[in-house]
Amino acid sequence: MLKPLMQRESFKDQIHKYFDQIAPDLDWWNHRNRYYYGDLKRLHQFLIPPGSRVLEIGCGTGDLLASVEPAVGVGIDFSQTVIDIASEKYPQLQFHCLDAETLTPEALPACTRKFDFILLSGSLGYLSNIQLVLQQLQVLCTPRTRLILTFHNFLWEPLLHVAEKVGQRRPQPPQNWLSMADVLNLLAITGYTPVKSGRRFLMPKPIPLLSEFCNRYLVQLPGLNHLGLTNYVVARPFRGPLPGQASPYTCSVIIPARNEAGNIAGAIARLPPLGHHTEVIFVEGHSQDDTWSEIQRAIASYDGSFTIKALQQKGKGKADAVRLGFAEATGDILFILDADLTVSPEEMAYFLDVIATGRGEFINGSRLVYPRSLEAMPWLNTMANKFFASAFSFLLGQRLKDTLCGTKVLWREDYDRIVQGRSYFGDFDPFGDFDLLFGAAKLNLHIVEVPVRYQPRSYGQSNIAHFREGLVLLRMCLYACQKLKFL
Repeated sequence: MLKPLMQRESFKDQIHKYFDQIAPDLDWWNHRNRYYYGDLKRLHQFLIPPGSRVLEIGCGTGDLLASVEPAVGVGIDFSQTVIDIASEKYPQLQFHCLDAETLTPEALPACTRKFDFILLSGSLGYLSNIQLVLQQLQVLCTPRTRLILTFHNFLWEPLLHVAEKVGQRRPQPPQNWLSMADVLNLLAITGYTPVKSGRRFLMPKPIPLLSEFCNRYLVQLPGLNHLGLTNYVVARPFRGPLPGQASPYTCSVIIPARNEAGNIAGAIARLPPLGHHTEVIFVEGHSQDDTWSEIQRAIASYDGSFTIKALQQKGKGKADAVRLGFAEATGDILFILDADLTVSPEEMAYFLDVIATGRGEFINGSRLVYPRSLEAMPWLNTMANKFFASAFSFLLGQRLKDTLCGTKVLWREDYDRIVQGRSYFGDFDPFGDFDLLFGAAKLNLHIVEVPVRYQPRSYGQSNIAHFREGLVLLRMCLYACQKLKFL
């Protein structure tokens, strides 16, 4: 909803005049409401790793941009007075007096024309043409750029208007009030794909104990979450499918194998060629049958186009096996295929198509779409899978139907970034799947699911201890709450 405009002055003219007039008092108002602005800084510090290349549209006096510690930080604002203040406060950053609606790469120094993150924090309401601005920003993006938008929940409009009247909020010019649906639609029509979205901050004024409880925990609960003051969306530029896009990439398929001797030959025979070249890496883990010997026989007799390697674990568990395999992999795209073959090797081609054409960045298999037999997944397992899928969807801020499927695909360079950031979570996951999911969510990767047809085992027995490992999963969920949700 747009407030009525003055007859003789355009919306843009009013906004320009407002910020020129309010500029000397901006820091005073920001300090007065430092509790609110402090929460915005915490959110952005969680989303943006230090040392990134960051552009902020509507940077004000530069406090938010400085707080994320960018290697290259560029702020633009259409008020020269505001820019002068920001430049004096933060000489290590670059500030330019520019209009976002006419922004072009040529208006910026040559070394600052592509960014890892582009921020629009509280600035959507002051733009006269939001669609145009979002379109203009595309040329400043790489395929891995993340757009971070924060804006007020329109349900708070009456309360914020009262706060202005009683002097608790700086006087505001006419502005746009946007719903979450409005913003998601604007992103869709300007070529962006939302990666995650959410709401936070129930109490904008600090009240000892109560505010911390409400703003850290209560606002994250279903139902109450819709009442948060701050809406946020993380989006990425969408690069649509291109014919033949899959062919240039090399692929490494990691197959952890413990007590799977009867499935080794089938894994190789049924796996389709993937990308420009396919590398298969078996990681054998302390088997009690002749899995290792079977892997050696399969490699010796193979005369196809794949490169096949075999490794033996010194450590234990699937997480250790996957990390060992990934460390030895040479492909551009990394696959995890469980050796039990309950997920068909033939379906890896679908995963490749989705990631290579840009329709997702972290591809998770989902066994809960197509019908499956009770032999493949007993009803109790199905209920547990659905429970953990709901829990992880809540934690990650992205909808997932089946987090426990072992088949996962990601770019090698994204895996390297997950490894670099692993210290944030620590070594908490014996399975490996959730280390990758949490890491992908922390990096704001676009997680999508590919349905798979889940089949019963044709050889051997499951290596999973359901009750004990279910308790481990619950502990991981509680741990992730502190690291991902209750910030």
